[in-house]
Amino acid sequence: MSIHRAHHRPQTTAATAALLLALTGTVSYGLAAPPPAHATTTVLEAENAALSGGARAESEHTGYTGTGYVGGYTDTNKGNAATAYTVRSSHAGDGSVRIRYANGTGSAKTLTLTQGTAARQITLPATSGWTHWSTLDLPVTFAEGANLLTLKFTASDSGNVNIDSLTPVTPGTPGPGEPAPDGVGATLPFTTYEAESGTLKGTVLGPDRTYLTVASEASGRKAVRLTQTGDHVEVTLTQPANAINLRYSLPDSSDGKGIDATLSAYADGTALPDLRLTSRYAWVYGAYPYTNSPGEGQGHRFFDETRLHLGRTLPAGTVLRLQKDSADTASSYTIDLIEAEEAAPAAPLPDGYVSARDLGVTPDDGQDDTTALQAALGTAKNQGKGLFLPAGTYIVSDHVNLTGMKLRGAGVWHTVLRGTGLKGGLFGRGGTSSIENLTIDGQNTVRDDAGGHAAIEGDFGTGSVIKNVWIQHTKVGLWITGPTDGLKAEDLRIRNTYADGVNLHGAVRNTVVSNSSIRGTGDDALAMWSEGAAVTNSTFRDNTVQLPTLANGAAVYGGSGNKVENNLISDTVVAAAGITVSTRFGEPFSGTTTVSGNLLRRTGSMEVNWNSKLGALWVYADRHDITQPVVLTNNTVEDSTYSGLLLSWQKQISDLRVSGLTIDRTGHHGIEVNASGTGSFTETRVASTAGTPLNTTGGFTIQRGTGNSGW
Repeated sequence: MSIHRAHHRPQTTAATAALLLALTGTVSYGLAAPPPAHATTTVLEAENAALSGGARAESEHTGYTGTGYVGGYTDTNKGNAATAYTVRSSHAGDGSVRIRYANGTGSAKTLTLTQGTAARQITLPATSGWTHWSTLDLPVTFAEGANLLTLKFTASDSGNVNIDSLTPVTPGTPGPGEPAPDGVGATLPFTTYEAESGTLKGTVLGPDRTYLTVASEASGRKAVRLTQTGDHVEVTLTQPANAINLRYSLPDSSDGKGIDATLSAYADGTALPDLRLTSRYAWVYGAYPYTNSPGEGQGHRFFDETRLHLGRTLPAGTVLRLQKDSADTASSYTIDLIEAEEAAPAAPLPDGYVSARDLGVTPDDGQDDTTALQAALGTAKNQGKGLFLPAGTYIVSDHVNLTGMKLRGAGVWHTVLRGTGLKGGLFGRGGTSSIENLTIDGQNTVRDDAGGHAAIEGDFGTGSVIKNVWIQHTKVGLWITGPTDGLKAEDLRIRNTYADGVNLHGAVRNTVVSNSSIRGTGDDALAMWSEGAAVTNSTFRDNTVQLPTLANGAAVYGGSGNKVENNLISDTVVAAAGITVSTRFGEPFSGTTTVSGNLLRRTGSMEVNWNSKLGALWVYADRHDITQPVVLTNNTVEDSTYSGLLLSWQKQISDLRVSGLTIDRTGHHGIEVNASGTGSFTETRVASTAGTPLNTTGGFTIQRGTGNSGW
């Protein structure tokens, strides 16, 4: 794991558009259709808008977001009451607005939405009462710059509704639930539903990127908190599902050991089995590498995940509700997102394998299966077969060694290797092996680099395969060491590790990690670490990375011929870039490094030990000069927390080649340079930066090619 020790060297771092008159939006009781490509979403609370004509902020009826809602749309104020929002758009183009409202009158009511001289009467159907809120989605065409949108109770309207918020979706940066363009990120078997985009009774947290806040660790930097009995989140399934995975946060216990609680679930009002939640695998405190002692302060790592196989398929259109009922005893439940999928049945014994049960391994009996598994692997190998693990939970208390073996489960929802304490995982001892179709679920509650086990680690010889494996609650997901050559790791789900998600360490060659979902890691989500020997000709490709709670979405520390390409990386939290090419650890670079086709959303963060603002893309010449080519091609940075591209620090970057880079919206500079060296830039576009589009110190020479704009 790329150890992120404290580092004390400072680093300096047109005319108003009309509403579309063809109304295509409808009342949404779950998730709306995704916003258009390149869209920016911000919730505008009604109580903070400009109120006139008797419209006023109120808080009598529960279930609102923010600090209240706007009432006063009563018959007394007919013809006058209005709520006006100023919506800023970085681009002109088509978008939409979502109006969150309550209508407890029992019949549909109307208001008028105006933009400039354009006006459109809108109909707000009745909700189940004044404490029940719904949403209405309407298409809007935005002008670049300020747009004034007003909800008016005109003389021709029936009024008598309450308005909670307006969420504009403007052309610009995509929102958290929006899919990536074709060819970027992983193709995943589940559909993701963001809690804050559903119908809810509770409190929306965020958006907030401030370190040590709960929202900063949530997808899209927003989540929903349930605190009162009856608080809930509802989403409407857009695809059939028989299994769900929930990302959530519970409070910690006073002793740091965590609490357990249930959360009620319903499908179209019919109770489902309760979800069983815990905070024992969340919450760490104090200084790196962190402890379980709340008295040390600086609590973070708020979220964990739990999953439930429903045993039946819910059709598309089902309203799925998660609700705090009276028997759900946690003081609060913070819901980030729900993933729903149609999981395949447990697979039967495949050809060329022998069943572990037939070799004396007995899952689901509460006994340690480590010795029996090791013996069964030996027997299967002697028979010239692979070992099949039928559905069940296998308790593993130490390394299970693989030397030229095939190990396959019945599917990630059916076969589980359950670690004990800090230990339990699969260890490669050389030779060509495969690991497929199973889950590894550890019991790590704190990071212990010396004592903990990775889920899968070691030397995997030549041509090995790791496929369709779900990993959580371990020290590391994959820790692959040399002389591994030609490993293919794909279709992984790695969640909530205490250190790296994947680390290719030392003399690893020709290895590809692809089409995987990696979220909530405690260090780099994806890392190539050339310590002692170079990682060479290896690739991180087509992965979806979210929310590493420390360090980078993807990192290349030295090596030769390595690539990071077509990944979707979002929401880095602290001491992190979206992607870094760095000499902070390991050997110097000895060949070309290529970063291409990646999409980085809301990445970059503060390095709190240095008080430094790290960019979304970060080339870092720290311990060594970077004299070999670093090629950045066709990458897109959207809504970077700080600079879009950062080059630093005290060493030289002498052969940087940038082409096709798009930087759209930053919280600092567009391109920030604090290093010496030379770089060429073509077709590089910068827009909507909080600081200067280009900020340079350190004597770096920029060679401008064709097609650059905005800087």
